[in-house]
Amino acid sequence: MQNLQDWISRYLLDCKYQKDLDSKTLKAYRIDLEQFSALISQNNLKLTREGLMEYISDLHQRYKPRTVKRKIASVKAFCGYLEYEELVRENPFSRLRLKLNPPLILPRTIPLPVVEAILTTAYQTRAEARTSGQQKSVLRDIAVLELLFATGVRVSELCALQHGDVRLEEGEIKIYGKGAKERFVQIANQDVLNALCHYRENYKDAIEQAGTFFVNRSRRPLSTQSVRSIVNKYCKLAGVESHITPHMFRHSFATLLLDEGVDIRYIQQLLGHSSIVTTQIYTHVTGKKQRDILSEKHPRNKIHSM
Repeated sequence: MQNLQDWISRYLLDCKYQKDLDSKTLKAYRIDLEQFSALISQNNLKLTREGLMEYISDLHQRYKPRTVKRKIASVKAFCGYLEYEELVRENPFSRLRLKLNPPLILPRTIPLPVVEAILTTAYQTRAEARTSGQQKSVLRDIAVLELLFATGVRVSELCALQHGDVRLEEGEIKIYGKGAKERFVQIANQDVLNALCHYRENYKDAIEQAGTFFVNRSRRPLSTQSVRSIVNKYCKLAGVESHITPHMFRHSFATLLLDEGVDIRYIQQLLGHSSIVTTQIYTHVTGKKQRDILSEKHPRNKIHSM
């Protein structure tokens, strides 16, 4: 269906230049819409309610509920564009009732003693490094691990940090989050600041050459896969058996702050969430704080029945 391909191309251009969506969102839209177009074409379907039902049925056979919901949302937004531009007589979603409630998947967190073990192992590895090259490499790894936990930054955001975004003299970093939204996060811990300063001093030339704050051995921007390798390396050295990912540092950052009684709206700002609803998922994993509150504050504690 040539028209559909042309419409998708026009829609993606509109998303890029009119809606100013970021490259990752555009890539996801492109993949979802190309899959949709391919199924419509292969099965001689039309852009109708019946065609959508068959597409959605196919999605449920191939993907998990959360992915299905996202792909349907991509197609729904596209159909809304077609209706607005009067490229179709009727939006096929207007006669389609969908109720998709993907299962709540609680974020996996890292217990604080495990975070401590990972960081301690990294610092010990630096102290035991036999060559200046090995020591320099570990300095970079420590800076990465410290920043992940100190700020809750996404791994993609960490790798995209520019030299000027890390303002150590002011004790803050500027992060470009989803949708090209900027946020500033303070670095209040002196050990973290020291780790970042030592890294910057040793990698000054490489940072200037790469343009990004974190670099690899080839003086190029550090990749997200490299960050995962760093985390895996020190987990293994620390004897951590559970699978730890860089994103789990973000979950732990938020959950541990909630456990300490920090207002969820502050955490929302620190994480760069546009909606408080996204941040509220962390309230499901703060059982420790709930127990503390109920054991200390519940009025039942004032009743002596015996």
